Amino acid sequence: MADHIKRTADDFVLPFQIESSGARGRLVRMGPAISAVLGKHDYPEPVSNLLGEAMTLTAMLGASLKFDGKFILQTSSEGPVSFLVAHYYAPGNIRGYASYDESAVDAVAGSASEQARLLGQGHLAMTIDQGPEMERYQGVVPLEGSNLAEAADLYFRQSEQLPTFIKIAIARHYEGGREDQPGSWSWRAGGLMVQKLTSEGGLARSNGHDAEDAWVRARLLAATVEDHELLDPMLEPERLLYRLFHEERVRAFDATALSAFCRCSRERVEQMLDNFSAEDISDMAEDGLVKVTCEFCNSEYEFTVDELLGKNTTLQ
Repeated sequence: MADHIKRTADDFVLPFQIESSGARGRLVRMGPAISAVLGKHDYPEPVSNLLGEAMTLTAMLGASLKFDGKFILQTSSEGPVSFLVAHYYAPGNIRGYASYDESAVDAVAGSASEQARLLGQGHLAMTIDQGPEMERYQGVVPLEGSNLAEAADLYFRQSEQLPTFIKIAIARHYEGGREDQPGSWSWRAGGLMVQKLTSEGGLARSNGHDAEDAWVRARLLAATVEDHELLDPMLEPERLLYRLFHEERVRAFDATALSAFCRCSRERVEQMLDNFSAEDISDMAEDGLVKVTCEFCNSEYEFTVDELLGKNTTLQ
């Protein structure tokens, strides 16, 4: 294992390479970051679980981007959770939200294949935006399988011809209070992704059978990881990688710290409202006030009609 890793107690993406098995991967663990996002919303628990998985997958895939890059994961479907989006802004900033029908969610909660039924038929889109100098790329696949990880695996197999293993764990747990402070519920998330390296990826093998056997071995070892290992903040990430792949000469690199964020501000919302006509502003107002709530962080911004109409808003 590398001894130069930037250590972080929680909220990180840790890239690694399995030298002898011809595979690379990323380990994700989130505590405060995922709680900060999910805690902003009063989503039903199944919806929070689904958004937590989407954000973990987004952090896992987005961490490969260069500075100023953006990765967007988005679902659009006919299920109770009709829309789901998670953003990763390099380096390490994440956010997300979900749109859902509460009664429809209640109807399928706790059922077999709950997550698949929450999403229903639709598509998963993954967009990479590496800045104005680079071409924007988007891949779209059907929402097939029982969860988002399986849909992402389908994308890598069909679009990238890149064998991939992905496992994600999400849990809500109770933390006891300390020194007269009450206890509270919080969220944790963890994920492991392993991908087969091609010869262009830095590891060439003369025997194709050996390369395939090595990949199968790496995948089988990755599949032994338990949910509690992905979630446990007391289990050092390097220790977990060694536990899984110590016979394969695993090498970890510098971790990327993760944090919850939102780009909204009063100024941005006011600029958005400038695009509406005076008639539209009047229609939006209640008791002389226009209120706008950010869907990502649930922050509410309040403006008087007079201050909005005092800008360059014209009647159309």
